[in-house]
Amino acid sequence: MLLTVGQAVREGTLEVKLSESAVKARVVFDDPNLVSHAGLVPVMLFAQVCGLQQVMTRRVRLYGHRGANAGGKVAALVAGMLAGADTIDGMRVLRHGGMDQLFTGRYAPSTLGEFLRAFTHGHVSQLHAGAREFLAGLAERVTLLPGRAPLVFIDVDSMLRPVFGKKKQGASFGHAKVGGRRVLRRGLSPMIATISTPDVAPVIAETMLRAGKASPSRGVAVVKAAIGTARAVLRAQASACADLVVRADAAFFHHKFIAACVEAGVRFSVTARVDSAVRRAIATVAEDAWVTIAYKHAVWDDDEQRFITHAQIAETSYTAFESRHPVTARLIVRRVPRLNPLAAGGQDELQVGPLWRYQAVFTDSPYLLAQAEAQHRAHAVIEQVNAELISAALAHLPSGSFAANNAWLTLAAIAHNLTRVAGILAGDGLARARASTIRARLITVPARAASHARTQTLHLPQNWAWRISYQNLHDAAHAPPRAA
Repeated sequence: MLLTVGQAVREGTLEVKLSESAVKARVVFDDPNLVSHAGLVPVMLFAQVCGLQQVMTRRVRLYGHRGANAGGKVAALVAGMLAGADTIDGMRVLRHGGMDQLFTGRYAPSTLGEFLRAFTHGHVSQLHAGAREFLAGLAERVTLLPGRAPLVFIDVDSMLRPVFGKKKQGASFGHAKVGGRRVLRRGLSPMIATISTPDVAPVIAETMLRAGKASPSRGVAVVKAAIGTARAVLRAQASACADLVVRADAAFFHHKFIAACVEAGVRFSVTARVDSAVRRAIATVAEDAWVTIAYKHAVWDDDEQRFITHAQIAETSYTAFESRHPVTARLIVRRVPRLNPLAAGGQDELQVGPLWRYQAVFTDSPYLLAQAEAQHRAHAVIEQVNAELISAALAHLPSGSFAANNAWLTLAAIAHNLTRVAGILAGDGLARARASTIRARLITVPARAASHARTQTLHLPQNWAWRISYQNLHDAAHAPPRAA
């Protein structure tokens, strides 16, 4: 039986009790001055100061009426993504209340959809170039990699985004992990590369959309572009960098990936597949060479279905791709104790010595064994970036056109980077907060717009819990400093 709000209040079944006036409230959508995302004002102002529209107008050359004012349309799409839009139709969030008093160029979703569908592969490349230039422009005004940044990590990873429409260009069956198991799903495979330091949350340096069945090892172009972007960011913020380290999982254990890192003059750290050759190398490690390490926080093991609290590590020299493209470097091996598979059958006495599960890292890192191994484990930070994209603009790949979806992915990366910048400028611990937290505290803030003597005033909720953070962001956008 369904209860009305009034009945629920009277019977005490409503957990959060409303005031009597709220119970009798009625709804009227009639205020032309209210906005639901007041945080877009300082964020998009900062993007404008850093040259988002100018860069995209100069870089992206779409001919015809659909490509008119490309910079303004890119800014509109990014603003919609900042507000949480994950479809083209979701861009309606920019067309309500007093938004026309705060923003020009509030395009209809149909116009933005036409703009995206006009993209070709070449236009997406232009958009990529604009995104790289804009990221360097952000770095000139905000310290994305704080301090002297003696060690900067470039993390590369791919994911599979399932699609269900039969007319999605490029959709094919690829491997995905669901519930700890690898399954085949029909979809598209975004690849991203991030840059970060041990003390700062990552920003996205490069993106590429591929067919679902594409091999990650073929994403060498992403690696090369990300290295160039990282160096441009470091130059823009006048930061000295001793080492760039490219980290990746076993899907990138390929001679082309290693060659791209070596040719670019950066270090690599990639998970090695434990095949027969790697097992022979592990067998050469003396038993007294293993060092026990304890995890600061227990790590969940999908294969064992339990938490792991400690492991043992050791290293040896290893030559990979020996038959055609030999590369010799360090092989860092981690082993964790396995549950005894005989125990369930009451055969504990048959086990001789501990059982181990091995994981190997192929790297030319100059750091000590424990440091290099811990640095590679930190590659998992890119999984958080993937999760943040999936919870926002990448919840859908909204178009049937492959190029349009590729452009959508690039715009999602720009929105993610602007969200990160907003957290850095706001302070109060938001520099490392999740993107959804930054949106909830700084962007999704209701306000009433009022004009006084040619000045716009935003009246925000009294006693807003994060008003100091919002004020910091507002002040930084109006006089952009270099963040500490």
